[in-house]
Amino acid sequence: MYQQQELEQHAIRDQYLIAQIQREIASIVGSENVNTDAGLLHEQSADWSWISQYLRHKSLPLPTADLYVSPGTAEEVAEVLRIACEYQFPVIPRGGGSGTQGGTFAIYGGIALDLRRLNRIIDIDEVSMVVTAEAGIQGPALEEVLNARGLTMPHYPGSFHFGATLGGYLAARGSGVVSTKYGKAEDLVLQLEAAVPPGKLIETMRVPSHASGPGIIQTIVGSEGTLGIITKASMRIEKIPESIEFLSYGFRNISEGIEAARQIMINRWRPAVIRLYDEADSAKLSKWLNLGVEGVLLVIMCDGAKELTALESSEISKLCEAFGGKSYGSEIGKMWWDGKYEPFKHGNIPAPPQIFGTTDTCARFEDLEKIYWAKKKAIEEGFSKYKARYTAHFSHWFPWGGMIYDRFYIDDGPEDPLEAIALHDQVWDVAIKASLDNGGSLNEHHGVGLKLGRFMRAQHGAAFDLLLGVKDAWDPDGILNPGKLGFGPPKNRRR
Repeated sequence: MYQQQELEQHAIRDQYLIAQIQREIASIVGSENVNTDAGLLHEQSADWSWISQYLRHKSLPLPTADLYVSPGTAEEVAEVLRIACEYQFPVIPRGGGSGTQGGTFAIYGGIALDLRRLNRIIDIDEVSMVVTAEAGIQGPALEEVLNARGLTMPHYPGSFHFGATLGGYLAARGSGVVSTKYGKAEDLVLQLEAAVPPGKLIETMRVPSHASGPGIIQTIVGSEGTLGIITKASMRIEKIPESIEFLSYGFRNISEGIEAARQIMINRWRPAVIRLYDEADSAKLSKWLNLGVEGVLLVIMCDGAKELTALESSEISKLCEAFGGKSYGSEIGKMWWDGKYEPFKHGNIPAPPQIFGTTDTCARFEDLEKIYWAKKKAIEEGFSKYKARYTAHFSHWFPWGGMIYDRFYIDDGPEDPLEAIALHDQVWDVAIKASLDNGGSLNEHHGVGLKLGRFMRAQHGAAFDLLLGVKDAWDPDGILNPGKLGFGPPKNRRR
């Protein structure tokens, strides 16, 4: 009886506190931009992670925030954060909800902070080739304005048509399809504005290259809303390329394909795209796009001035042929480029009840193939009972190595939700262990979120204590996206 009364009193106190916070925030952003609607809160918690999709598939609840808040300016974001800090009330920033690691799950309640109203382009500097825009602008909207001027911001992730925002690109340290030449989001950003505790706006230096102490930008980039809330960014832009050349080659195995890609990179050719598909992914891609190819497929795209692309494609062709490649010509490359978003647009992507996960990793050239085979063995042999499958392509390359965009599939998993979720975690465990044990990273461009936080110390070792120190210094109450990146709960929830 007394326990029931205590629970009821807790609920009453929570409701009173939430109502108080709601009134204060409404005075800042307008009452129409604050809501407690259960459906809206559920929508804000959801993302494209398997667990989010699975819970919805099973009609099970997601962990949701207590308040939905939609600020319209950076100043309003800072004021909302100030109020949240006063009450030690969690804040979960959200852009388009296209993340895949449960980064928007409000596991400690709080405020679901929808940043999509921050969607203005502030400046396009065609002298310095820089665009400055608010964090909530979505990729297609930004590209439409830039393209009208013959410009582009060369970051086109798989989530491009799924609502991904500029702030999300940076918060998750994302990669786009042309990152091999133009870099990841972290390489494109020049300047940031962010709201940080206890409710103030900070702006980094106007240029990212300096000798004025450690760089603040790269501390915020990849922090997934745990250190600050990105409100504005200045990004590099490029002219729309004059010429595009496509190449496609078949190889007998991934070893030959990796070596061809390595030769391209170490000889300082910089095509915009190098994508190498293993046999399974080549077959899947061929079926999706009706390519009619077999074996291991390598797709290359060169862009830029006409003379440059002609030379680059010619020299890359020589390298591919020297290392065992059989030319499929340019048409397959064109078909791939034109159809690269088609599976996403038409829903031809994995979905529950199938169990799946994208366990992408990044490594030096000497470790890439070793990681591929270690993960394939760990997943397919370790979970042979469930007929687990492992497929991969290699899609972002660096002068020193590349990334493996790999995925596991289990078509017939347990019916019981707890068993299915446990199995999903078990496959992730062996996949991450295979990556880390063989020189790979925890993740390459999907981020950590809630899903991978438990591996952060294994990834960083003693250096993780430095990250915890940064978190404690920047967010002493631990209210910014708590539970993500392995940073644990808010301070007032720790025992």
